[in-house]
Amino acid sequence: MITLSIKGMTCDQCATHLEAALTGVAGVRSARVSYPEGSAHVWTEANLVATALIEAASAVGYQAGVVDNTAIETSAPGSGHGRSDTPHIVVIGSGGAAMAAALKSVERGARVTLIERGTLGGTCVNIGCVPSKIMIRAAEIAHRRRTSPFDDGIEACEPRIDRRALLDQQQTRVEALREAKYERILRDSDAITVVKGAARFVDRHSLVVETPNGEVQTVTFDRAFIGTGARPAIPPIAGLDEVPYWTSTEALASDTVPDRLVVIGASVVAVELAQAFSRLGSQVTILARSRLLSREDPAVAEALEAAFRVEGIEVLNRTEVSRVRPEEGDIVLTTPAGDIRADRLLVATGRIPNTDSLNVTAAGVTTVDGAIQVDEHLRTSTPGIYASGDCADMPQFVYVAAAGGSRAAINMTGGTARLDLDTMPAVVFTDPQVATVGLTEEQAQSRGLATDSRTLTLDSVPRALVNVQTRGFIKMVAEQVSGRLLGVQAVCGEAGELIQTAVMAMRARMTVQDIADELFPYLTMVEGLKLCAQTFTKDVKQLSCCAG
Repeated sequence: MITLSIKGMTCDQCATHLEAALTGVAGVRSARVSYPEGSAHVWTEANLVATALIEAASAVGYQAGVVDNTAIETSAPGSGHGRSDTPHIVVIGSGGAAMAAALKSVERGARVTLIERGTLGGTCVNIGCVPSKIMIRAAEIAHRRRTSPFDDGIEACEPRIDRRALLDQQQTRVEALREAKYERILRDSDAITVVKGAARFVDRHSLVVETPNGEVQTVTFDRAFIGTGARPAIPPIAGLDEVPYWTSTEALASDTVPDRLVVIGASVVAVELAQAFSRLGSQVTILARSRLLSREDPAVAEALEAAFRVEGIEVLNRTEVSRVRPEEGDIVLTTPAGDIRADRLLVATGRIPNTDSLNVTAAGVTTVDGAIQVDEHLRTSTPGIYASGDCADMPQFVYVAAAGGSRAAINMTGGTARLDLDTMPAVVFTDPQVATVGLTEEQAQSRGLATDSRTLTLDSVPRALVNVQTRGFIKMVAEQVSGRLLGVQAVCGEAGELIQTAVMAMRARMTVQDIADELFPYLTMVEGLKLCAQTFTKDVKQLSCCAG
């Protein structure tokens, strides 16, 4: 699309006259002229140059100048591209952070050029959250058919797993969500121009885009937002490049379930996919450099590891791989525990920011280990350039990325929004689920806070008892003197649902006594928060089943 500033129009009829003239230029697909705005938006074939449009406007009595050409931007940086109240914002990426930034920017009156080098939608919808949770849910169904606490009364059976059919169902939902939440929205927005290609900064007000056909386009902007996400990190293990290992991307797209799967890594992606493949039929071994979910309270790791062992998942803690080699059709891993043989190897050792090809240093943007450094307002070290999501030094959750993108857009259009992560919830979609918010006891004490804490085992939660699923716990950390809630860690069924109640309690600066005095519906897992809060002052085992 080429945007022109138009002088000489005196009425709406002038706009209609000029629109007809522009539409008549060879290579123009459509045109829209606005008399009040003094502008023309022209959709053209790729090889049309703006000169032909300027000459066509001159022939019918109007003076035209290029304001914006998504292939070649000619306006001066910081000029607002012809209108000081309409900033031109470049958004790099199209995932959760980038889409939030683009849509909020448009909502606040900006014009956006969105640049995407790959598939629209980014990691979450395409190769992350959505497909993984579909796979996890399918694996849970398979597990429940095979075994449950009610097998004495409901006959269990060994399910037949058709991974190809499950994958087709998974991808159908992925494609539907991508179309509904990304492609259609971008297609329908007149204020967002999508450019396909890889972006590279030239300076703090311009970048170039290399398109898939090898063309190089220049784009100038008033402000820029970087939301390029991250990709799987590959550890420097000898021989790794000699075997056909998986990252999470390949694992989620696989139409087979390996007989023997070894997982290198013990963080969120590793444990979620390990359990999913185990429940679909793989014999799974997890190799943890330290322990499962090492950044969480040690009790979380212990509870999750116990659950995994019951399901036959082997966890080898403090185990690093020194070498990988192919041998007689197997993948052989050399470890301190001896050689381990596998049919497939999943490498899930974290993610690294997608910033290495952006040339952000040309724009003065500071990174540390590839992660863009941002402040609470999502500002980078360069005025006018913002970032959010996995490419920045932020927790790698899509809802954090989107919240950052939205707030960055507010700030790029004159606002002063900040992103507060003090009460950020986190959920691991294993079974039992792991959900946390706020500080662990160790973290609180390292900040000099005197703490009091209580841990409630699930055999004291009525909902867990009737579900016959009492493995896990709920732990609350409170400030010792005031009783103010500082953090919650939960390992239990539906932990991801109950944690938001803890988030709201912390935002309201509630004490554990406040929570203990609240009404919670009986026979819900979230009632476990009330019961845990009550343990600060009483023995809940001495209460009646729904005592307030």
